[in-house]
Amino acid sequence: MPKVNLRISGGDASVHYDVTGSGPGLLLIHGTGATREQWAPLVEAVRDRFTVVAPDYSGSGLTTDHGGALTVEDLAAEMLAAASDAGLDRFHVVGHSLGAAVAAHLAGTRPEKVASLVLHAGWVRTDARMDAEFRLWLEVLDAAPGLFARMLPLMAFGTRYWSAADAASNEAVVAALAANLAPGVARQTEVDRTVDLRAVLPAITAPTLVLASAQDRLIPPAQQRELLARIPRTRYAEVEAGHGAHAEHPEAFWDLVTAFLDGQPSAVPQAAPTR
Repeated sequence: MPKVNLRISGGDASVHYDVTGSGPGLLLIHGTGATREQWAPLVEAVRDRFTVVAPDYSGSGLTTDHGGALTVEDLAAEMLAAASDAGLDRFHVVGHSLGAAVAAHLAGTRPEKVASLVLHAGWVRTDARMDAEFRLWLEVLDAAPGLFARMLPLMAFGTRYWSAADAASNEAVVAALAANLAPGVARQTEVDRTVDLRAVLPAITAPTLVLASAQDRLIPPAQQRELLARIPRTRYAEVEAGHGAHAEHPEAFWDLVTAFLDGQPSAVPQAAPTR
């Protein structure tokens, strides 16, 4: 598995990533507590026409670092380093949740690198209500990590999930979430608390899809409206699901993402990776 070493604000990081397929570049940025594996269905759907780079940022997967505090800027630097190491010069970017904040920061600070942008469940600035939720996450993670996994379906899923769930199936989901939760989820949640993209969003030049979850109880609709207002070239779509729409309603979610990507003029074509 490829990796790239770089210096971030707290010290050194070694970022591991997958690179798959051939064609124009596509960088995928996962959310809090997840890993690059979040994107497996999208990778399979587009590997025939994109060179897909899916990294783990600090706190997730095989990526290692100094173990201290992180910033949005750190995670954006890691993502750019992975894309560059994989041979991508200009590329499309898809980000979910914290990954959407990282993607927007990258697109606003290095606009020459980003050909198009998909922001799912993103936000402009962490407000008081969101910060209260993130503080609760941190307290639960500190006191009883297993309870955090039990909270996740309540936070992440909407009526589509709950109308089909029973106690046994939900228990199975909780167990899977507990087993796969990234070890650095608390560090990443601290980054969630610091998000403030107001200064960088107007500098985004890439055509952008603001993709909302209609039943998202974490990210309020006002945040989506503000993304639309602050980013110059946007369009809007939504999925009838909760914050974790990619897991709750995958068919609709992946269809919207792939349709947007396929509708964009290609980034600078990339050679097939040699690794």
